[in-house]
Amino acid sequence: MLDLYNEFRKLIATLEQHQIDYALCGGLAMAVYDHARATVDIDLLILSESLDVVIPLAKKLGYDIRGLDMSFSNGTIEIRRVSKIDSASGQVLSLDLLLVTPAIEDVWNSRIQADWEDGTLSVVSRLGLITLKQGRSSPQDLADIAALQEDLDDSAN
Repeated sequence: MLDLYNEFRKLIATLEQHQIDYALCGGLAMAVYDHARATVDIDLLILSESLDVVIPLAKKLGYDIRGLDMSFSNGTIEIRRVSKIDSASGQVLSLDLLLVTPAIEDVWNSRIQADWEDGTLSVVSRLGLITLKQGRSSPQDLADIAALQEDLDDSAN
């Protein structure tokens, strides 16, 4: 059975070993901001020019199923998905690579470094995460936005 956290640690170690800039986003980033919730994938924001390096690195880690390219908000958010299947359980784990587009360059530029067990982790800022989640606006995204906005409101008071 695939362990999301172990998979995440291996992926981040590989990116750092190859000096690939990234920023954690999505459900795992919510946990960094003290809003842990169930998630079934790993979401990373990367520079478009890193994609041709990241895809083969991910493939070496078993992410060898290439999904269809996805686009949200009229191309503001571009996602490239690669997945892996655990042969024993049949469980699928997806890695969603969000590409930095001109429309979300501010999100990329506002990323932060968060402390975690293996050192530091690059994460989109709270405002950046809100911006990304507004692009898709699923029910889960809307709930995440509300939680993040409440944090921002509390810190302003």
